[in-house]
Amino acid sequence: MSQIDPGTPTWLAARNDRTAFRLLLEHGPLTRSRLGELTGLSKPTASQMLARLERVGLIHPVGERSGGRGPNAVTYGVRTDRITGVAISILDRSIQAVVVDAVDHDHPIVEIATADGDRTPEGDVRDAVRAACASAGIDENTVSRVVIGVQAAFFVEGDELSFTDTLPGWPAIGARARIEQALGIQVTIDNDVNLATMAERSAGAAQQASSFALFWIGDGLGVGVDLGGTVHRGASGGAGEIGYLAVPRAAAALAPAANDFTDLLGGPAVARMLGDGDQALADVLPRLAGDDAALSALADRVILAVDPLLAILDPSMIVLGGPTGTAGGARLAELVAGRVDPAAHPKLAVRTSGAGAQPVLLGARQQLVDQIRDQLEADISLAT
Repeated sequence: MSQIDPGTPTWLAARNDRTAFRLLLEHGPLTRSRLGELTGLSKPTASQMLARLERVGLIHPVGERSGGRGPNAVTYGVRTDRITGVAISILDRSIQAVVVDAVDHDHPIVEIATADGDRTPEGDVRDAVRAACASAGIDENTVSRVVIGVQAAFFVEGDELSFTDTLPGWPAIGARARIEQALGIQVTIDNDVNLATMAERSAGAAQQASSFALFWIGDGLGVGVDLGGTVHRGASGGAGEIGYLAVPRAAAALAPAANDFTDLLGGPAVARMLGDGDQALADVLPRLAGDDAALSALADRVILAVDPLLAILDPSMIVLGGPTGTAGGARLAELVAGRVDPAAHPKLAVRTSGAGAQPVLLGARQQLVDQIRDQLEADISLAT
């Protein structure tokens, strides 16, 4: 299709249609009259916009609204069955998934156990898409894309995965291409902590921060770095893999056997701190919030990992997230803040994650909503 010249009637119609579509996404179903008020355009022009958007299958009538005298006005809403996506989080022993549409409706989150036998990236994603669509009552054929959070580093340009301890059966090179070829959908793969960092920026504790680092503390560790609203991934996608970093000498007094930060702060280490190293982290974390001695001991370890972040990044905020960081709550954040040198970092804030119970899926959902809306807006231009 040839490019539409700015200033022509066709260009103006496409621009008006995109504006109307964005307003329907932002405000929900609208009548012709209300759309005219929001755009500042006449009712006949609003009617033309709605007619064009309905003709190309982007909107449809969803109800009626009483306006007083005369017939009820038809309300139009965005169709959510044209393009959908699935947000996926690949965990150590399970996969979480949820359907995403252009309006960002809340669909049920499903969790499926991963098979003990042979696994493949295309098999994991196929199972996740089927489970999510079945739970939401959505036709699998409408799924055109997925965003996948993995507990690994991902280099986009090379389609390369590294630090793949929790991804058995996933190749180091070519996982995205394999999924796209097998399932015929568009695939975005990202580190799980990077996705959680995006969620923290848009809906969590760091919405107003000029820059921040999300320190994810769970069975494994990771750092998400947000610089002015942009997540820093590094030259090969490996930025933030702090769990593999050797501990400083000061750690010897706290955990003599610890070689890296995962040994110091990972799931088994925290379980031992809470009195039972044989239990899984999820089983012992409920004790953490009520144990001030354990919180204080944990803060002594957390600050050893936070200090290098402060020295290199000097962010305005540190967010403590992941299962352990979230379980420690405001008290853990307070204790860690008390261990920061106030002279070196007088403006630093330390906060607990505010992105909810599923921050990785939330970050993936947000990416998908943007991708779906961009595609639908592109369809407006192609259809004009």
